[in-house]
Amino acid sequence: MSRSAAARANRRAEPPPSPEPLPGPALDSHTHLDIVLGERPAGDDHGEWASDDAVDAEIAAAVAVNVPRLVQVAVDVPSSRWSAALAERHPNVLAAVALHPNEAGAGKATDDALAEIDRLAAEPRVRAVGETGLDRYRTGEDGWAAQEASFREHIRMAKRHGVALVVHDRDAHDEILRVVDDEGAPEHVVMHCFSGDAGFAKACVERGFVLSFAGTLTFGNAGYLREAAALTPVEQLLVETDAPFLTPMPHRGRPNASRLVPHTVRTLTEVTGTELAELCAVLTATAERVFGPWRPAAPTA
Repeated sequence: MSRSAAARANRRAEPPPSPEPLPGPALDSHTHLDIVLGERPAGDDHGEWASDDAVDAEIAAAVAVNVPRLVQVAVDVPSSRWSAALAERHPNVLAAVALHPNEAGAGKATDDALAEIDRLAAEPRVRAVGETGLDRYRTGEDGWAAQEASFREHIRMAKRHGVALVVHDRDAHDEILRVVDDEGAPEHVVMHCFSGDAGFAKACVERGFVLSFAGTLTFGNAGYLREAAALTPVEQLLVETDAPFLTPMPHRGRPNASRLVPHTVRTLTEVTGTELAELCAVLTATAERVFGPWRPAAPTA
């Protein structure tokens, strides 16, 4: 099933109920509200026509369970523009802009497209370049060179603008490290939806990367992810949804949303042995270290 087909299937399923609120504020470091609320034609899932009211209601549902900070992540030029505009409008949202590696592998990382991502990356509420990276699962070998060239340019953008790099890594662990090491990492690198084992986690931690865990952490067959999370310093952890994908247990297969982050946070407390309120505080501090403050600073006298 393609990513777009999976998104449509998720939206047709019954949304799960919201969990019990967290005892302190946390965040969703990676969501796709445009896809969660997408109303564009089949094959074009980035919901540019989702109403402000629908977006605001989705964010309010996350706030109600103490998830007041969201990073809206783009995958192409239209969703990058939409994400930047949402972050400018909504104080609970920051944006990440990029061309997804599968977009790049399909030949869409043109000079004009990359120039537009570079322009958007300079906007004040855009705090990351991503998701970018390498995907050896959905893109065939004929697209790998284009993926790598795009990834390298996104790394340069992140460093040029002084923002975080959000990395998509699908079956490409060694190649990701090779490219980032070769280009030189930005100050903050977030491994989106961390999917490696303990050995890869150690390599990322040694480089100072932040590992962001999604609902997959809660899956019964994901012991290797829990092992990776357990050896990661708590200050190098984040949580995410990748909504509408990767819905945590006990709601796997139903639509994901930022309001479901507490399921993953609670699993992370079990894995790390950290008290829940303390973990929420650390996750929030890490998020603000990586992405900066969500609300604009008050003007100085």
